[in-house]
Amino acid sequence: MANDKNLTAKSLRKMSDSELIKRAKKISNRYCVGNGKDFKLKDFSTDPKKTFGPEDKPIFKEALQQGVDILAELQEVLYAQDKWSVLVVFQAMDAAGKDGAIKHVLSGINPQGCHVTSFKAPNSEELDHDFLWRCTKELPGRGKIGIFNRSYYEEVLVVRVHEEILKHQKLPEKLITKKIWDQRLEDIRNFEKYLHRNGTKVIKIFLNVSKEEQKQRFLERINEPDKNWKFSSGDVKERGYWNHYMKAYEDAIQQTSTKDSPWYVIPADNKPYARIAVASAIIHAMDELELVYPSLSEQEQSKLQEMKTLLMEEKE
Repeated sequence: MANDKNLTAKSLRKMSDSELIKRAKKISNRYCVGNGKDFKLKDFSTDPKKTFGPEDKPIFKEALQQGVDILAELQEVLYAQDKWSVLVVFQAMDAAGKDGAIKHVLSGINPQGCHVTSFKAPNSEELDHDFLWRCTKELPGRGKIGIFNRSYYEEVLVVRVHEEILKHQKLPEKLITKKIWDQRLEDIRNFEKYLHRNGTKVIKIFLNVSKEEQKQRFLERINEPDKNWKFSSGDVKERGYWNHYMKAYEDAIQQTSTKDSPWYVIPADNKPYARIAVASAIIHAMDELELVYPSLSEQEQSKLQEMKTLLMEEKE
């Protein structure tokens, strides 16, 4: 939102909900891949192409708050309608800002209607099932928003970069072929198609951080005592596989970004801007569902009036 000329925090506060949703769509369209067939990661910058200064802070703050408020309203209608569910998948390199984006963007959502699941390395029980099993268990029910902090995509990202992991996944050896990555991506694409056909809107967020920005964030974690807990030496080792990860991400987005379940490749070098773009993508996706509050039948409305009469006639 802060990219637009002559935009101020005051002007944002004057916008109607419909105007804010329109602006959110404008922002999200910049980063929506849609059909991934011709996707190239190099075409999507890690930087929002604007130098932000202190004067932009009020705009960022107001824009994010507006997005949070709109999301809260949409989530309430989603919950009341109880037909669609929404699944938002977050993927990124370490220190790209997934946790912060989830925390800030969803700060206004009713906890009863939203669930966040973080996926680590699979445990022994999970390895006794197919690679989608552990994520399938955590899918949101109708009327709910589900957030996956990492997801089944790890199986075509981390595992693809470190193929030795496959040896510990209990797969029959004859199934581990050169086609396994294309096969898994095909399975994911079909899985997301299945979810959409059954009322779950899936959108995927890739926070696109640069290698240099990641380095600076790692140094912050080392230099600032209150951030030391965030740092892992393994994160630095993974930087050595940066190009392999970028190739894996590009291939995954090419093969799984569709009109119904799109990827949003969001510039993540500027955290405040990235959070606004994330909120915009989720708002856009939910608005496309054309959510409405459920209407009551004449009989139900008549019953409501009866209850109203009883309440009004109560004696103190």
